Amino acid sequence: MQGYSQLRIGALDDVNATVSLHPGATLLSLIAGTLGGRPHGVPRHWQRAVTAVIGDDAVILRPLFDPHFSVIPDCLTATSTIGEADMGTYLAALAELDDFILIRELEAEFGPALPRHWQPVADRPGTWIRAYARLMNRLWEEFRVVWKNADALLRQEQERIGLAAVTRSLHTLLPGLSERLAYDGGSIRLPDQQGRSFDLAGRRLTFVPVISGQGACLFSFDQPGPAWIGYPLPAVGLLWSSPSRQAVRNDTDKLGLALGHTRAAILRLAGASIPIGQLAALLNCSPSTASYHCDQLQSADLLSRQRHGRQVHIKITPRGAELLTLLT
Repeated sequence: MQGYSQLRIGALDDVNATVSLHPGATLLSLIAGTLGGRPHGVPRHWQRAVTAVIGDDAVILRPLFDPHFSVIPDCLTATSTIGEADMGTYLAALAELDDFILIRELEAEFGPALPRHWQPVADRPGTWIRAYARLMNRLWEEFRVVWKNADALLRQEQERIGLAAVTRSLHTLLPGLSERLAYDGGSIRLPDQQGRSFDLAGRRLTFVPVISGQGACLFSFDQPGPAWIGYPLPAVGLLWSSPSRQAVRNDTDKLGLALGHTRAAILRLAGASIPIGQLAALLNCSPSTASYHCDQLQSADLLSRQRHGRQVHIKITPRGAELLTLLT
């Protein structure tokens, strides 16, 4: 279908699903949303940090984000190390990438007549690869602390996806994974200028939570490599805010351990009446996802809902406030 790439997955219960906590996809999303003109929703202060790190080397990245092409060779992405979820392995693989492998992937994708934006890379592949590897190393050094601060959220997401896979309930998870992902019961569709179709064909499907913005969307479906989808980490908006709010996202957060970090965040934000739309923006999730979590908290008498004109507001109940005090 034009404007989308499609992955035909067949019966969802037969899909071998896994999660990879791989920072490589996050770095690509940060670059795509800052310099590549892609709608990844990277917050402005992170965009400024990316721009400061890259500086005049932004010219190196231009081939990756031409407005008419969405293709990035697998050897330059996290695809080759996606199952290892190890940034050191990924960066080492970039530094040691053979010129021939990059040229071979470019020709396999575009044919012998390369697009104009890739031609300078093909002319001096070794020089370009070394510059790209150095740039990605610098960006990782800048955002390593953000990744570390997200550890509790990442582990929670790993458990959520893993539980859905084991209990064969991925069908309930996929529709809320990303606002840019569509699931029709037999295939997954994601935005792509080239609009190609792929078959999972028994391969493992790996989900990769991304720490950038709520529009984060990356994937690789090409055979014979692994099929993976990068999507926004739920509640990533909490990582955009002040250090005081970040302090509650760790393994000593008793409220988060009891309710899950997303619902714990909702209770903390609902001390004053707040519209669900604004709540969703703070959590960096869709309104339907925020509403689902609010439904569960309301069922437990921890939240109440009130309509104010066209908006629905939530507010913590006395019982919710008591729980918040007890576990904080």
